Amino acid sequence: MNQPAISPTLDTLFQRTLTRQPHAPALLDPLNKARVTGHQPRRMTYAETDTAIEALSAYFVESGLPANSVIAIQLPNTVEFVLTVLAAHRAGLVVAVLPLLWRHAELTAALNRTAARAIVTMSTVDGVSYADLAMHAAAEAFSIRHVCGFGTDLPEGMASLDDVLARPPGTTRAVIQDGRKAAMISFDVTAEGFRPVPRPHFSLIAGGLAMSLEADVKQGATVMAAFAPMSFAGLASSLAVWLLSGGTLALHHPFESEVLEQQINQHECEVLIAPAQLALRLGDSDLAARMPTLRNVIGLWRAPEQVAASDAWIAPHAPLTDVYLFGEAGLFGARRGEDGMPVAVMPGPHGAPREQSGSSIAGEILLT
Repeated sequence: MNQPAISPTLDTLFQRTLTRQPHAPALLDPLNKARVTGHQPRRMTYAETDTAIEALSAYFVESGLPANSVIAIQLPNTVEFVLTVLAAHRAGLVVAVLPLLWRHAELTAALNRTAARAIVTMSTVDGVSYADLAMHAAAEAFSIRHVCGFGTDLPEGMASLDDVLARPPGTTRAVIQDGRKAAMISFDVTAEGFRPVPRPHFSLIAGGLAMSLEADVKQGATVMAAFAPMSFAGLASSLAVWLLSGGTLALHHPFESEVLEQQINQHECEVLIAPAQLALRLGDSDLAARMPTLRNVIGLWRAPEQVAASDAWIAPHAPLTDVYLFGEAGLFGARRGEDGMPVAVMPGPHGAPREQSGSSIAGEILLT
């Protein structure tokens, strides 16, 4: 009897590239990480990334976190975020992403709404003690059993994940890799407050495909992710696009324009993913001369109604793809033409790439 095909997970995509090129560069930290978190920047191959993921995954299992339980994450856009997300998935956990701007009240509410069993954070980010925020929020969330952190000077009672990474991986558990399983929980803002929105792996991968196909991201590309990752769009545009391309993911903690330009040039990035307003400012500043390795720019619009009135894109060597974000409900992309102006978006189904006949349907636009 034929077995139904199982959708891949993010970890499945990672394992495929790991098998093909274990010593290829996988993750590149922000150059200014020492200022942001106090850590020195890391450069990790796929093999080194896999070892770190295995160590964190084993720790989560040994800590007694049951499969399919929720682990909350409040981390900056650094390699620790990527490692923690993939390690949680390998351990069979569901990741709840908490925006860095959230403080005690929002954190406590989110932990209770999702019944999170653990929370992972950084000791400090830009001078703010996120370790203290996590400890205080966890004290008012009855489901929390473990509080973990990266960095130095962690509060008493917080487990150090840097220590976990410094020792050999322990024993993890076998998890069925099925893309239909829940992968993440993000939070949408409604009139009644913020609402948890769960998503399976295949939804994240579909979001990444919609962007990478429309923008024509090449296999093996070096992708610069300069968009905060604590949302569906953030995860789809960084982790999913990177894993689908099988290339290198360079991370930038938003925003320092000079550091971003230095990173793009130093790492010879071919793809930039950033908020659309930032991308347009870069496009107006002689992008071809200042960042000549770029071949694709993906601009994410939190307010899609602003796209039509935006300025023309004047950097033809790196075409701009506008990505319309509809909160945590969904997204779609539209690559600009040779004139640099936003393309007309009409109701009905649309594929990715949009202009290619017979392309896979990426979504459907309805007028309400």
